[in-house]
Amino acid sequence: MSNFDLKLSSRIDETTQRSEILLRFHCGRNVDFRVKSGLYVQQSHFRYFVNREATKKSGIEISDKVISATKEDAKKKGYKLKMYGEVVIAERLITPDVKYDQEQNKLLGNLQNAIMEAYKEEENESIDSKWLEKIVYKFHHPDKKLVTRSRRSKRQESIYELAEEYLEKKRFSYDHTKAFRVLVRDLARYEAFRKKVLQDRFAWNIDKMTRKDIEDFEEYLRNEKTLSEKYPKQFESILEDYPVEINVVHTFTKLQDRGDNTIVKLKKKFKAFMQWLYETERTTNRPFDGIKIGVEKYGNPIYITKEERNILAEANIPVLYEQLEEDDKKACSKLPLSTLETQRDIFVFQCLVGCRVGDLMNLTPQNITSGILEYVPSKTSDEDAPVKPRVPLNPCALELVEKYKGVDEHGRLFPFISSQKYNVAIKAIFLICGITRIVQVRNSTTGETEMKRICDVASSHMARRTFVGAAYKVVRDPNIIGKMSGHVEGSRAFNRYRHIDDDILKETISLI
Repeated sequence: MSNFDLKLSSRIDETTQRSEILLRFHCGRNVDFRVKSGLYVQQSHFRYFVNREATKKSGIEISDKVISATKEDAKKKGYKLKMYGEVVIAERLITPDVKYDQEQNKLLGNLQNAIMEAYKEEENESIDSKWLEKIVYKFHHPDKKLVTRSRRSKRQESIYELAEEYLEKKRFSYDHTKAFRVLVRDLARYEAFRKKVLQDRFAWNIDKMTRKDIEDFEEYLRNEKTLSEKYPKQFESILEDYPVEINVVHTFTKLQDRGDNTIVKLKKKFKAFMQWLYETERTTNRPFDGIKIGVEKYGNPIYITKEERNILAEANIPVLYEQLEEDDKKACSKLPLSTLETQRDIFVFQCLVGCRVGDLMNLTPQNITSGILEYVPSKTSDEDAPVKPRVPLNPCALELVEKYKGVDEHGRLFPFISSQKYNVAIKAIFLICGITRIVQVRNSTTGETEMKRICDVASSHMARRTFVGAAYKVVRDPNIIGKMSGHVEGSRAFNRYRHIDDDILKETISLI
């Protein structure tokens, strides 16, 4: 009788916290082969069957209802486990993580059926480990022929094809995927630069890539804008093929100087990609070994005070607009005053709940239960175990929710505009309301400290910083605040709020 045994790979992806399901197919003495399924689930969704006899012999009481357990639960309760198990997803709340693992489990069942169907049609003598690998490959790539990597005559997949497979397998968030595609275009522009400007035959090769290649690529990233000005004709065609940024409507070909933080982010993504290629046995090459990635550096977070937030909330936008100088009126005229009033309300609400702009724009009335806002952060839903923020709404926030009830034609909490226009509106609102104090800002490109008006640097993220900063002044427990803001434990972003301002220091001294 043919059968399948399942176990989970010990390798855990650092980003998704998922492990690959390993499959053993056996039938009698001659058919017993193992294969990687190409399917991934979280450790919490895989249970190993309990060895009841061994467990009882060790003196551990066990209920008859207990059939399987996660490794973590088994360790806590002292259960002895077998070497194989099953995928079990019992959550009632369907988060993106749960939905993804449910889909993987469904695909697992389809894969097992595909293997059984192929087994019925095949001669026993033809069945071996390579046969099983072919079945799995055909299941995932029904329109492709299996490429045998050991045959030199077969074309090696390019780094760009592997990058697409990487995105397909990882199922990153929209923002993470978009950022990774920026790296891919940077890699392509560098390769084109080497060919068109330096006139050499360079091409990215994952097996031959060296530490020097990566260091040269980093040097190129730091100087790309200067190089484009030096070789305008060549870069015109390079940027046409590989634009800086792509959206639904436009492609952007204007290069900007990159700061250290941007370089660090790109290197992190490049290293993670190469590590994935190594772990999935696409290559044995590890060119990033010994290369220091660096750490992103930011200035202290800038946020508005409770008093400034109240000024925004209570401001009569049309009246204050008429009192502006003509130059300031012109600067604030990109959006209608009625739109600015609405976006002001949204910004104030965001200051009171602390969510990211992407999450804010997805909120609906269904996210509010008994006066508490609850949502799954999109940024962390496919990363480490996400924190699900729960934020009690104060009277002002509840009033704003009620004010815009049923207004948005898409059923969202508020009538949102695009995130880009939202940031334009915020700057205009600050200027109209007279919130123009000078603040210290770290230039992201040069790393130097600059003095700017707060209205010139205001953005949607300032609302999030305002919420965290205000909360941290009242409750200096990062666990409580993180529960509401969605910051994961140990977050470097959150740790920046420990340098709040002199008010905390003065208050602390007064209590001594």
